[in-house]
Amino acid sequence: MVKLNKIYTRTGDDGTTGLVDGSRLPKHAARMDAIGAVDEANSAIGLAIAALDAGEVHDVLTRVQNDLFDLGADLATPGEDFTPGEMTLRVVPDQADWIESRIDAANETIEPLTSFVLPGGSEASARLHVARATVRRAERAVAALGAAEPVNPAALTYVNRLSDLLFVLARGANEGGKRDILWVPGASRG
Repeated sequence: MVKLNKIYTRTGDDGTTGLVDGSRLPKHAARMDAIGAVDEANSAIGLAIAALDAGEVHDVLTRVQNDLFDLGADLATPGEDFTPGEMTLRVVPDQADWIESRIDAANETIEPLTSFVLPGGSEASARLHVARATVRRAERAVAALGAAEPVNPAALTYVNRLSDLLFVLARGANEGGKRDILWVPGASRG
């Protein structure tokens, strides 16, 4: 159980931050950029949840928010051993598998795509699209980190699948795709 009695520690006043293993990194390091991007994605999902009624999608996204905290903990634990342990929280393949099952279930209830979809429609859909784009930014940050140092492959898979889930949920929030705003190529030229 996490217990925080004091919010500020002053340990980051020198421009560094601590990792799970006790090491410190500059706040502008690629690892911290990835962790921050995941936090932004989690916040964007929270904003989307605020526009949704209680129900299955709300519950799915609440689980996703918890998974994103797992992802942040994973990224805050440097090293090459991605096995979860008593003191080491790691994203596991089952988490991406769960996302895929939610994508498949949600996709069964929406209209087939006939065009690319512009972000918008209902407020909930627009917020889910913002969350999707924010997750894509997090994915790029995690991939950039992975190009420089070891990153849990299950973590990268998870964040990749998550943007797909948010796309499908955004379409679902547009009355199963019926209120999607479709891209019209070259519309501004006519």
